[in-house]
Amino acid sequence: MQSSPSARALCVALFAVLLGALLPATAAQAAGRTVQGGRLDWGIKSSFQSYVTGSIAQGSWSLDGGAATVGGSQFRFHSATGSYDPANGAFTAGFSGGVHFVGHRQDDGTNQLDLIISRPTIRISGGAGTLYADMVSKERGSGRVTSSSQVPLATLGLSGIDMRGGSTPVALTGIPATLTSQGASAFAGYYAAGTPLDPVSLSVDTEAPAAAKQPSRSAEPSPSPSATKKKESAGRVEDAAVDWGVRRTFREYVTGSIGRGKWTLSGGAQDGGALFRFPQGTGTYDAGKKKLDAAFAGSVRFTGADGLDLELAGFAARVASGKGTLLADVTSGGTTDKGVPLVTFAAKDFTPEDGLAVLTEAPATLTADGAKAFGSLYKAGTAMDPVSLAVAVDATAELPALPDLGSEAEPSAAPATTAAGTPAAQPAAESGSLTPYAVGGGAALVAACAAVLYAARRRRGARNG
Repeated sequence: MQSSPSARALCVALFAVLLGALLPATAAQAAGRTVQGGRLDWGIKSSFQSYVTGSIAQGSWSLDGGAATVGGSQFRFHSATGSYDPANGAFTAGFSGGVHFVGHRQDDGTNQLDLIISRPTIRISGGAGTLYADMVSKERGSGRVTSSSQVPLATLGLSGIDMRGGSTPVALTGIPATLTSQGASAFAGYYAAGTPLDPVSLSVDTEAPAAAKQPSRSAEPSPSPSATKKKESAGRVEDAAVDWGVRRTFREYVTGSIGRGKWTLSGGAQDGGALFRFPQGTGTYDAGKKKLDAAFAGSVRFTGADGLDLELAGFAARVASGKGTLLADVTSGGTTDKGVPLVTFAAKDFTPEDGLAVLTEAPATLTADGAKAFGSLYKAGTAMDPVSLAVAVDATAELPALPDLGSEAEPSAAPATTAAGTPAAQPAAESGSLTPYAVGGGAALVAACAAVLYAARRRRGARNG
């Protein structure tokens, strides 16, 4: 029994609509994407951290390159760069920052345990994943120092995860990691190959290939040197930002098992992982005297289950005679104290170059007033997180970029699945991806076509019966 030509023509039209709906989305999704911004959270091995800082090694660890801490025992690496192909799931993301472990201090002042792990990179292809990192380690016993770039440190357990079809951000949570033989050697022999390491979590933003940019018809002329000099001598701050993490151990206390709290940023403040940025600085700067008086936007509020409620807002920085002071409005216990001098810092070299005066990670010391602001949790003179200042006295000067932590991945009610029924990488929906609407619409069109053919056959059968 044959269907009528008109029914077949209608089905052809319906399938054309279906293809028109799906093909643009599929093509957009299949295009290779650039990884640009994001974070990787990894504790390396929690028991190793405990060993380093415990009674046997009596050591410590420190952070480099803008790395931060998050949660109870995880390190956060930032500013992801790399590539992602949604068509086949191939994924590469390299992160910035490092951790330096030292312990077993010897009589000559050196450390028997001396290990640096930095620039972790995740590579996934064909369902297999590996974590690479730069490693500098001192061999146990001989003391020989080796430095290796991008050592395959750990294999990743990706069973049941399909990396195909993601958009942005691409997020993986709690991925098992196992030490490789190369990693065991680079780890100075403290663990054997096959040892489980801490699980790995990451979230990265991805960007579609950028369209060719059209050249502007008329470029604005650059200001003449004389105009620039005039701006610098005017003393007005064109833009400025102050970066300060308060104190790393304080942040860990707030979010740890005791404080069980969090911090909240508002008013334009930004989270750089290991620090907070308070932007939109305004004020005056005297280049000749190296004197700054600037105010900044944004605030940070710390709250905890133990009753902690501390807000720092209205930040201001004053620099004179090679010394700086960071002030803030402090709100605690329902009262606000204005312009409290929290910390002092050295600012001897603060001369603008190309219209930008920069002070990077100046050691900061808690003041007596600052100690009161923290409820006497720390004594006056305690070392706090360093202060970084960037002041533009030329409108064309750009402030240094913050570490790029990427976007927060939205949790889903249920993991996405592939046709085979395995969990897929769970990114947020994005324009141009193969959305449930497109799939549902395709199913509806197929059902409609089947109904048309069935009805036509019945009518034809009735006329011939």
